[in-house]
Amino acid sequence: MTKILKPLMILSLFLLLMSVPLLAQGQETTDTDKAPLFKLAIIIGGAIITLAAAAGAFCQAKAISSACEGISRNPASAPHIRFLLIFGLVLIETLVIYALLISIIILMVQWGKY
Repeated sequence: MTKILKPLMILSLFLLLMSVPLLAQGQETTDTDKAPLFKLAIIIGGAIITLAAAAGAFCQAKAISSACEGISRNPASAPHIRFLLIFGLVLIETLVIYALLISIIILMVQWGKY
């Protein structure tokens, strides 16, 4: 298997196993039952923060790798590269924190409605 396919298969198997309890629940919903909407809000909030954290981790790894490569090619420019690296990492982490706030807002808005 390729390097990408094997972790993707393991992730999809893990997600399938974790979704079994949700699939086992009955379909006893009425018009007054708002629990499915709340469950959907929790799933969307979790998906937002998961994707943001994964993308943020990937971008941080790429930035650190590129900075190390740049410093190894030109050690005299290390302070400038280091400053730009820290600044970029702060911005990436800020985006992940914004995604966390958005997921919390989605959860709380749905919680407050019902």
